[in-house]
Amino acid sequence: MLTEAIFYDTLRQGLWIATITSVPILTAALFAGVSVGLFQALTSIQEMTLTFVPKLLAILLVFWMSMSFMTNTLVSYFQDRILPMITGG
Repeated sequence: MLTEAIFYDTLRQGLWIATITSVPILTAALFAGVSVGLFQALTSIQEMTLTFVPKLLAILLVFWMSMSFMTNTLVSYFQDRILPMITGG
């Protein structure tokens, strides 16, 4: 039986997993955006596509590098927390 405490604990843990798995991608986007913004400020180049492409490349690179960590984290959360709730264990 799903009590209120179990529901909120599962929700809290799911939100924490979402935060942990998104941190590498958000950090890469932050550093790419700041570095491109600094470059644009120093060179007075105000091209809008100049900020998009490096951020996209950084995000794709970090996603590719951290994909196994994200997958393992989500699968272990699902197997350890969600599946036992579904099966009633």
